Parts: sequence; structure tokens; C-alpha cells
Amino acid sequence: MAEVAIRKPALSGLLAGSATVRLTVAPVASRLALRAPAESVQTLSSALGLALPTTPKTSGRSEGRSALWLGPDEWLVIEEAGADLPVLLSGVGVLHSAVDVSHRNVGVIVSGPGAEATLSAGCPQDLSLAVFPVGACSRTIFGKAEIVLFRTEDDTFRVECWRSFSDYVFGLLAEGAEDAGH
Repeated sequence: MAEVAIRKPALSGLLAGSATVRLTVAPVASRLALRAPAESVQTLSSALGLALPTTPKTSGRSEGRSALWLGPDEWLVIEEAGADLPVLLSGVGVLHSAVDVSHRNVGVIVSGPGAEATLSAGCPQDLSLAVFPVGACSRTIFGKAEIVLFRTEDDTFRVECWRSFSDYVFGLLAEGAEDAGH
């Protein structure tokens, strides 16, 4: 039998930050790219155990699971509690597309009083609490990479990026953290 290579997690063991911000690699999570028409949202919400948000820049959260609104019929579902998301949706009899993108994405947690300033180093969005409150999320850019940005607490954000851009995103976040610390 052929040996199977075990892939090292992206950004494994990396830490960065400054006096005002800390960068850590998010714990391992499973992720789904979910697409569905409005008629399917209620049934899918029931199956997932949380309300899929239907308003731009909002999220739904419940017991280690988050659903981030990315478009009128599109969500990123992040599971940190270990449930098998495809299994949860396997018997759902409504129109939807659920693609496991766990292998594609990497999460970085940006926390501390300098988190907004760190992200502003590469993100053109207004990230003030008044405009981007706790629970807000959006697909945006950071430097030259597409990310999904999710504010989980007043001074904490989750940055989701593609694995292939993770070194670049983490490096730019580290530079932003240094600047925010001055």
C-alpha cells in the first residue's frame, strides 16, 4: 500500500504581534461554501442549528458554528466544534449547494486594541465599531488577497483567506501589527 503524505497545516506554529495586537492561527475548523435560494434558507438554518443571515454584512452564531453572509444567496459556514457539516446537510431536501472548503481556507485571529489599525494597513473598509460592529462580516481585500473578515468581539477579528495566500496575508498582518504598536 502506498504511503499517504500528511499535509502540514498552513501557518503552523506562527505567532506575531506587538504591544497592542496579537496574531494567532485560528484553531482547525471545517468550512462550507453554501449557496441556496431564499426559499431554502429556513430549512437549511434548521439543519445547521443556526439562522443563516439574510442581511448584508451579518452573521449567525451558535455553539462553535458561524454562518457568514457573503451575498444574497451565499454563506461561508465555519464549524469549530467538530460537527460534520456535510452530514448535517446530506438529508436536506431543498435546493442548495454545499461544498467543503476546509482544505482551502486558513483562519487568522487578530486581537487586541490595535486590531483595527492592523487590518487597516491592508483593508480599505471602515472597520470602526459604528460601521463594522461585532458580528459583521464581509468579503473584501487585504493587500492583494481576497479575504473574508469577521468581527467576533469588540477588539477581535477572524481573517479567512485561501491557503495559497496565507503566508502573504500573515506577513502583511504582522507588518500592520508592528505599525499599530508604535
